[in-house]
Amino acid sequence: MQVFGLVGNPVGHSLSPPMHEAAYEALGMDARYVTFEPDPDGVDAALAGADALGISGLNVTIPFKEDALSHVEPDELAERIGAVNTVDFGGDGAPRGYNTDAAGVRRAFEHHGVRLDGREAVVVGAGGAGRAASFALADAGASVHVANRTVERAESLAADVSGATAGGLDSLSRVGDADVLVNATSVGMESDETPVPAEHLHSDLAVLDAVYTPIETRLLRDAADAGATTVDGAWMLLYQGVEAFERWTGRDAPVDAMNEVLRSELK
Repeated sequence: MQVFGLVGNPVGHSLSPPMHEAAYEALGMDARYVTFEPDPDGVDAALAGADALGISGLNVTIPFKEDALSHVEPDELAERIGAVNTVDFGGDGAPRGYNTDAAGVRRAFEHHGVRLDGREAVVVGAGGAGRAASFALADAGASVHVANRTVERAESLAADVSGATAGGLDSLSRVGDADVLVNATSVGMESDETPVPAEHLHSDLAVLDAVYTPIETRLLRDAADAGATTVDGAWMLLYQGVEAFERWTGRDAPVDAMNEVLRSELK
């Protein structure tokens, strides 16, 4: 039996176990997906223990994504983003580290037929999700503007992303001329608020909200009312998991089965 899992603290709320277990069932794999919750300062011991026990792969979540970087051999994208959310123990030598959040953004847009190359994109938020989204969009050929409440954080992120610009929340007016918008903040998760005024949204825009609880945020409702293409956060969550599965197994993920279970959990 192969064992995969998730390391983080806390992990009790995670939707990764049912999503990955659905993939194993769909493909008839002898595999399980389990969760691990080490102490906040214990990621080094956790990764070493997983490697020693023969665990095939781990997802990594808060608060360990940045710390995990120094305990694996990261690929070039994970190194640029500065965070690892997927570890593969299956090869020779040091465990390999990846950041599949960026692929989650890119593949979510691809699923909805949204072209990124040559497009103008605005990313709201300069935290971990904002970094992954900014690199994903820039690597796909988009011009990225990062808008963040703290301008210095936006500028720091933009300095790392090729061709990116930065500004405070007053720069959200740029959404009016943009083709792509990503909300990489938690605004809309706990209350019916939006990070972007509805007046800036328009019918030529594609909007991805990384928030997936609720599945339909106020931002997405406003975007739909404006005639924009909407991409809910579950698609990003799904495709980062799909990318991790494919990294670990070398097989095409059963996307429909994973998506069906994920959305049933979010109802």
